[in-house]
Amino acid sequence: MEQLKTTFAGLSLKNPIIISSSGLTNSVEKIKKLEEADAAAVVLKSVFEEQINMQAGSMQGYGSPEADDYLGAYVRSHALSEHISLIEQAKKECSIPVIASINCYSDSEWTDFAAMMQNAGADALELNILSLQIDKDYKFGSFEQRHIDILCHVKKVVNIPIIIKLGMNFTNPIALINQLYANGAAAVVLFNRFYQPDFNIDTLSFTNTNVMSTPQELASRLRWTAIASAEVPQIDYAVSGGVHCGKGVIKSILAGASAVEICSVIYQYGAKEIAKMEKELAEWMNEQGYNTISQFQGKMNASACGDVNPFERTQFMKYYSNHEE
Repeated sequence: MEQLKTTFAGLSLKNPIIISSSGLTNSVEKIKKLEEADAAAVVLKSVFEEQINMQAGSMQGYGSPEADDYLGAYVRSHALSEHISLIEQAKKECSIPVIASINCYSDSEWTDFAAMMQNAGADALELNILSLQIDKDYKFGSFEQRHIDILCHVKKVVNIPIIIKLGMNFTNPIALINQLYANGAAAVVLFNRFYQPDFNIDTLSFTNTNVMSTPQELASRLRWTAIASAEVPQIDYAVSGGVHCGKGVIKSILAGASAVEICSVIYQYGAKEIAKMEKELAEWMNEQGYNTISQFQGKMNASACGDVNPFERTQFMKYYSNHEE
């Protein structure tokens, strides 16, 4: 549908619905089915920095620095071969944008791998920089600076759009987003989800809480997208986490997003949910008299709130003062 077209990170999308990096996007067969279900783009399952470094490290120790360097480079390149092949095949057999993905945490030589992904035909690259900062001697701001350093180094080897997927562990994500924009990022995704550990008290073993997102997670994404899109409107935004229906897509765009990244709802209910979201979005637009996404994008972000900004409120006093048992 023409009215659902949008742009994200310089990519033209037929609708705002992107499939996020996951097992849903780890094969051409799956990607083709998602395209048939009307997904607008896919983010490929990530290549992990740890995986590449571990495989390369296992080949060290041959007594010669030259041999170690050669073998390390060889193993690294082959660790990426499956991902490169996936990019090439997906671009050959699918018409929707294919976004490569690297899950990383350090500013090191892995940045050269980005060029291989670009050469394979990736339309954009999503950098998933996710790490808990737990060092007691941590220098404030160093994790944010690492994002900038990684972005700058990757920008030196590619010219495709770079998307940064942020975690929620920042004091002021707006300041970081502003610096990402200043250093050439095309878009940011808000937010990644941390693995959440839990305890089994019967077996005294470690487990995890829900892997899938829930609709309740959307509120925090709306808050920061609404603030960020008002403060740094020059960069594109996508909401990730908590978008489980068409209403979630609508709210995300009203907050200022150009697109959404979805995953859990497809795992739970199948790719047919994409068409349901599109239908709900199109019906709402028709009811409201909107012919294009841009006509209501950011209409309810922080700049539209006036003097009392609900996105910046931190207390519940207004609610509790009116609450009666």
